[in-house]
Amino acid sequence: MKEIVQDGDLVLREKAHEVLIKDITSDAVVSLLKDMREALEKKEYGVALAAPQIGVALRIFIVADRVFNEEQLKERTHIFVNPTIIKTSKKTDELEEACLSVEGYFGTTTRAQQVTVEAYNEHGIKFTRGASGLLAQIFQHEIDHLNGILYIDHARNVREVVAQEETGHE
Repeated sequence: MKEIVQDGDLVLREKAHEVLIKDITSDAVVSLLKDMREALEKKEYGVALAAPQIGVALRIFIVADRVFNEEQLKERTHIFVNPTIIKTSKKTDELEEACLSVEGYFGTTTRAQQVTVEAYNEHGIKFTRGASGLLAQIFQHEIDHLNGILYIDHARNVREVVAQEETGHE
């Protein structure tokens, strides 16, 4: 299983490369998606993961099934290849945020309340997805990763937390 890289690893500061459309269904990308799913599933408290977080500078992120309700899961749009935010609301929220690549810390960020993302799914089909609440926050956080930005770069009141033993909860 691929390990999640931590702050200080240079790949987290790189601007990730676009995936060629013809390569989305390639064995290499399918294998990468499998590695990403496995790494995310091992983190009980993780909600999403960008490819750079497992050391691969490609513009891909995934969102954990647990974020979606049953109806949303039917849409199967939790793999985002070459995502771009095409619309953001002017209204923002102050939100608590953490990151699997900055373990043991969380802070307060300002994020748009609503965003719309355009991306490709794992079959190479382009789609548009709007989001609010937690999902909007996830989209912004993960696309920051793809641009070499960590939430701690703009968060306020970053503080250390102690993870509970065995559960991995923060």
